Amino acid sequence: MNKKLIDFIDRSPTPFHAVRNISQRLEGEGYTRLSEAESWSLEQGRGYYVTRNGSSVIAFRIPEGERAGFMISAAHCDSPCFRLRDVLEEPKGDFVRLSCEGYGGMIYSTWLDRPLSVAGRVLVRTEKGAAARLVDFSEPVCIMPNVAIHMNRNANKDTNYNPAVDLQPLYGLKGRAGTMRERVAALAGVKSEDILGTDLYVYNPQKGVEWSDFVTAPRLDDLQCVFSTLEAFLSSGTAASVPVMAVFDNEEVGSHTKQGAASTFLRDTLERINAALGGDSEDMRRAVAASLMLSCDNAHSVHPNHPEYADSMNKPIMNGGIVIKFNAAQRYTSDGVSTALFRLICSEAGVPVQTYANRPDIPGGGTLGNISASQVSLDAVDIGLAQLAMHSSCETAGAEDTEYMIKAVRLFFEKTLVPGENGEYELR
Repeated sequence: MNKKLIDFIDRSPTPFHAVRNISQRLEGEGYTRLSEAESWSLEQGRGYYVTRNGSSVIAFRIPEGERAGFMISAAHCDSPCFRLRDVLEEPKGDFVRLSCEGYGGMIYSTWLDRPLSVAGRVLVRTEKGAAARLVDFSEPVCIMPNVAIHMNRNANKDTNYNPAVDLQPLYGLKGRAGTMRERVAALAGVKSEDILGTDLYVYNPQKGVEWSDFVTAPRLDDLQCVFSTLEAFLSSGTAASVPVMAVFDNEEVGSHTKQGAASTFLRDTLERINAALGGDSEDMRRAVAASLMLSCDNAHSVHPNHPEYADSMNKPIMNGGIVIKFNAAQRYTSDGVSTALFRLICSEAGVPVQTYANRPDIPGGGTLGNISASQVSLDAVDIGLAQLAMHSSCETAGAEDTEYMIKAVRLFFEKTLVPGENGEYELR
């Protein structure tokens, strides 16, 4: 399974590529693509998926017979990296640099002295207007060089990196390298003057590896969860509920885009499922009240060299099972109800569970669960897999944990939530 995970990550350098890979896999399993711009006709027993912006995707299946609520997994397919600007290059003395700015909160030092590549989406001129093409150099085309220790004697003492100076990638020597726009155009199969717009990213093309007890690869946060929920969704059985797998873009920059978790994408999709099956607004409210979401985003493992950063009572370890994440300020959605329901599922699946909470004096991050709740309010639990070096250009996670996530989420999709009176909940 880890070989499949590593291959999926390697083929998904950007959210656009991740969504294309997911879409191809879904179609290979018989799922029908829907368009947000067209009316939907849904049949019982069939599976469907819809994309937005080419960088977010939601897949679902229609059960046979009477419907219950929705059982939803949500993960994100973007990772911290560097985004190229519309003017791709910048002459700098004898050199040519790529012009970029940081996307998300990455660990800057991990990007230096590492061969980097470029991938993304370009919009090209056609006879009728414009069309999107995905491109990927797949091989190194640039690097962010460090300053030698002889010239910067403080290099090992809390070095501060200026993104406008230190983090602009070296592309080539002035007058020698072909322009980046020309090379991108060649990959897209057009002339450079026919490129109308770009969404290009500098990324780490290093191939992931499995070693000892671990998996080390770029973009484990959060493609490990994306891969796991996809595998679980496709291998799960049927239930009265509607299983929904959502993968969003732009979590690393706040999710407030038309395709992010704060957008209407999930709400629109659920409402259209309900309407296509003949439901009214009352049916929609009843379905949401009988729904549960897994907000899937990786968690921090206790660090081998700095265990002091972990909370003394909440120290998840790699290969220790799925992590349930808690935060008193509700940066995570986990509460007593959602935690209890997920623990029941993991117990039945034979999957170990551990917990994460920030040290009270160290503020932590958030994820997409509470953000999506602003559009669709339902019970949700934040979960993830323990990893090291989150937001590094190369991260490490446990070799056993991907299987744990698949087993638990597969069973989750096979359940139906039935809320009762007096705070009682049944998982059928």
